[in-house]
Amino acid sequence: MKALIASGGRGTRLRPLTHTQNKHLIPIANKPILHYAIEAAVDAGIKQIGIVCNSDSSEVQKAIGNGKHWGVKITYIPQKAPLGLAHVVKIAQKFIGKDDFIFYLGDNMVVGGVKRFIDEFEKSDCNCFLTLSKVKDPERFGVPVIKNNKIVRVEEKPKHPKSEFAVAGIYIYDHHIFEAVKNIKPSARGELEISDAHTYLIQRGYKVGYSEITGWWKDTGKPTDLLEANRLILDNIQPKMSGHVDKASTVAGKVILELGTKIINSVVRGPAIIGKNAVIENSYIGPFTSIGNDTVIKNSEVEYSIVLRDCKIHDVKIRIEGSILGNDVEIVDASGKPHVHRFMIGDQSRVEVA
Repeated sequence: MKALIASGGRGTRLRPLTHTQNKHLIPIANKPILHYAIEAAVDAGIKQIGIVCNSDSSEVQKAIGNGKHWGVKITYIPQKAPLGLAHVVKIAQKFIGKDDFIFYLGDNMVVGGVKRFIDEFEKSDCNCFLTLSKVKDPERFGVPVIKNNKIVRVEEKPKHPKSEFAVAGIYIYDHHIFEAVKNIKPSARGELEISDAHTYLIQRGYKVGYSEITGWWKDTGKPTDLLEANRLILDNIQPKMSGHVDKASTVAGKVILELGTKIINSVVRGPAIIGKNAVIENSYIGPFTSIGNDTVIKNSEVEYSIVLRDCKIHDVKIRIEGSILGNDVEIVDASGKPHVHRFMIGDQSRVEVA
């Protein structure tokens, strides 16, 4: 069994964060999203991982390396353009060969790992095994049409979904999937849809099985999804106090303080994680908040948010909540006269002011 992980695409729904970094490298609980996919494969006993990445960037390769950190071998497969998930599978045939493999979308997260799905696939004698999850907005995903407990076809982003299930971004295949991806045609949006490949297999008599994800699964394609995934991960952390907390401060709940971090005259309520060499002074950090390395927060309040590295939040009078701040962001109190809001904002940013 090999693993194929998708880490390409442009991340348009997460702009402006993805103007400057690959969406799969955005941290959730201070760890890149892509790490969770790799760790899921490693925990399932997989030793060879192929990562499909944008051919015009080496960002993922530099961030992830050759796999030695996880005790696996990582092969990078460049994709010239985001031409659909079936295209991702198609260009990986040389790497996969005749082996069975799990195809994992690198911006998806699932609690409990993927080994249980691999075990079901191997017991079922299926050619293709899909994972399904109940969602509020199935029209955003591939949607299975199920009759008599069998999937009869998969519809890609239907306007009127025939099921409350989405096909989650974890698929397991044998080599017959390559026949499918070579024979389907691009959709109206010019992509080779993985849903069409699944329907191809079903129509030609190949065995397609499925299992429902009964825990939580997240496609972190939107800012609200990132915050929810961050919440879910933080809810399961183990406390670790490597930083310094002074006597005037209170730290309650499950909190990770990394080495070199200082909590001064502040309140931190977990679950929360604060990275290395951060300073929290005269401030409040509320539940479900991730603070990156070298970030300084003074005289401010932050809750249910993701704050990346090297940020500066000073003297903000209203609590920051439900927010995502990229690297090296500053939010500071306006000084001087007139007392005004002053912004320097990139493309596709969103700001709410009171």
